[in-house]
Amino acid sequence: MGTMRQRRLGRELRELREGAGLAHTQAIEQLGWSRAKLDRIESGATTPKESDLKAALDLYGAGSDQRARLVELRQEARQRGWWTAYGDVFSGSYVAWEHDAQRIRDWQPQVIPGLLQVEDYARAVIAGARPTDAPEAIERRVQARMARRTLLGRHDAPELHAIIDESVLLRQIGGTEVLGRQLRYLRDCLQRPNITVQVLPLAAGGHPGVDGAFIILSYTDPFIPDVPYSEGPFGDLYPESATEVARINSAWEHLAAKALSAEASANLITGLADRSEADR
Repeated sequence: MGTMRQRRLGRELRELREGAGLAHTQAIEQLGWSRAKLDRIESGATTPKESDLKAALDLYGAGSDQRARLVELRQEARQRGWWTAYGDVFSGSYVAWEHDAQRIRDWQPQVIPGLLQVEDYARAVIAGARPTDAPEAIERRVQARMARRTLLGRHDAPELHAIIDESVLLRQIGGTEVLGRQLRYLRDCLQRPNITVQVLPLAAGGHPGVDGAFIILSYTDPFIPDVPYSEGPFGDLYPESATEVARINSAWEHLAAKALSAEASANLITGLADRSEADR
């Protein structure tokens, strides 16, 4: 699965080709490409070489402004993000997609969302999920998660809307002190304008989130569809069909409707955080 910039570049190249009245067969014949190569570029699965991009732009009759913009977009698509330094931790392209998102919707029934975790809590979560990992491997993952968390402090930070199960606020991952620090940090995060948290109460009963955690990434580019994501023990899942995306968006809306309001959720979290502070 390519990055958002790769997909945008591929989409614009496809539109240019179609605008020039060229079918797939005509384009690959004149460019000297294979059908697979054209499909990989237009789907955003790969970034074209600079020479290939310029050849396509020549063939499609792109204007000078459009050429300059797409050449720049190609350069951006090839830039190494900070996460490449953690290639041993991050698999797939999720962090690159998250980095470019305008809005992140995160449903978590078991733990505080990773973007809102304090270091000790993250360490306890990771160690619990990976009991056979060496301590240094766990620390490496903790460092990567803390680096990822800086996303929410950027000048162009995305909006994070998280829904968490009420049990998450009570589950003593790392022990009472660690949970207390996590609750106080979560309380403080709610003061940021780009962070919203709703709590799904235990009394809510059955709901569409019982199948597990999921995240939906949304973008400013109206041509880039929402990207649902689910991480499991057997790998990452990115449902891409329109039907699946619609189903997951519907599940999110049902969860948001069943959850406490943002204000009531903040009051609940603040009360628990304040109590943990008083017990120190």
